[in-house]
Amino acid sequence: MTTTVSLRINNDLDSRELIAVAEAAEAAGIDQLWISNDLMLHSAPAVLGAITQRTERLRIGTGIMNPYTVHPAELAMTAATLQELSGGRFLLGLAAGSAEFLNWVGIDQPTPLTTTRQALRAIRALLDGGAPVEVDGAGEGWTTDARLRFTPPSTRVPIYIGAMSPRMLAFAGAEADGVIALHLPPEHFTTARAHIAEGAASAGRTLDDLDTPACVWLSLDEDPAAAARALALKLAYYGPAFSPFLLGQLGLEPEDFVAAERHLARGDADAAADAITPTMLRMGMCGGPADVLARSRDLLALGARHLSFGPPLGPDPLASIALLGSSVLPALRAETSPDPTPIGSDS
Repeated sequence: MTTTVSLRINNDLDSRELIAVAEAAEAAGIDQLWISNDLMLHSAPAVLGAITQRTERLRIGTGIMNPYTVHPAELAMTAATLQELSGGRFLLGLAAGSAEFLNWVGIDQPTPLTTTRQALRAIRALLDGGAPVEVDGAGEGWTTDARLRFTPPSTRVPIYIGAMSPRMLAFAGAEADGVIALHLPPEHFTTARAHIAEGAASAGRTLDDLDTPACVWLSLDEDPAAAARALALKLAYYGPAFSPFLLGQLGLEPEDFVAAERHLARGDADAAADAITPTMLRMGMCGGPADVLARSRDLLALGARHLSFGPPLGPDPLASIALLGSSVLPALRAETSPDPTPIGSDS
C-alpha cells in the first residue's frame, strides 16, 4: 500500500505565502494540504478558493472549521462550492474548535461533542441533496426548506473530524471519513487509533473505512541543528500547555517547559531553544532527511498509512517542502509501494 503524505499549515501566513506553499506541495508530490482556520487569522476557505485555480492534483482541506462560528448550512455551502471549484479535490475538516479562541468573541462551547455530531450529520444531509431535519440528531429547529438551492458536485466531500479526547476520537471512528488528531509525541498515534477503532467497531465499521493520518510536527532541514532550533521554538511556546498525559509518554511534565517559555516571553529565542532538551524534541520530528525517514519508518511499523506533517515544517518552509519531496517521499514510497508483478507471472 502506498503511503499518503499530507502537510498541515497554519493560517498565520499571508495569503500569497499560503498559495506558494500549495504550489510547492504539489510540485513536491504531496498528496494533501490542510490549512487551519484559527479565529482572527486568514480565512482558509478564501485562500483555498484561490489555491483551486493554482493547482491541479493536490487535494486541499480546511483544518479545521467549527460549527460554533460558522453555521452548518454555510459550512455545507462552502464545502460544495470548493468541491466544485477544485474539481472534486476538497476535504472538509470539522471540529468544535478552541474554547480559548471562542472566548475571544463571547461564544461558549458547552456541548462540543453533540454540536460537532449534529453539524456533521446536517452537512452530510445537505451535501447529499436532502434536508437535515430528516436526519436523526441533525437540523433541530430547521424546516424541510433547508436544502441547497444548487446541485452539489457528484464527487462526495469527505468529512474529517478534528479530535483529541477519547470520546471525540470514538465519535470520529463511528461517523467520519477521516480523523485529524495531533500526535505529540508521534508514537501517540497508537493510543489515538485505539479509541478511533473502538468507535468504528461500535458502528459496525473498521479502520479500513476511514483515513487515520499520523499527524505530527515536523522540522526538516539539511542542517539538523537548524531544524532542531525551529522545532524547539515551537515547543517553547506550546509546551507548558500540553496535557500531562501526552507529556508523560516521554517522562515529561508541563513544568519542564516553563523555563523555555519564560525565555521566549522575554524575547530571548536562543535561550528558549537551548532550554529544550533532546527528550522534549522527541515530541515532534526534526533533523535532516535521514532523521525524518527513521521516525517515519517507526510510524509505518506501528501501522500508519498516512503521514501528515505539520508546522513549523522547518526554518524555511518552502525549502523544507522541496527537501521532503526530493529526499524523503521517494524513499518512503519505494518502501511501501507494492512490488510489481514479475514478468511472466500467472498471477
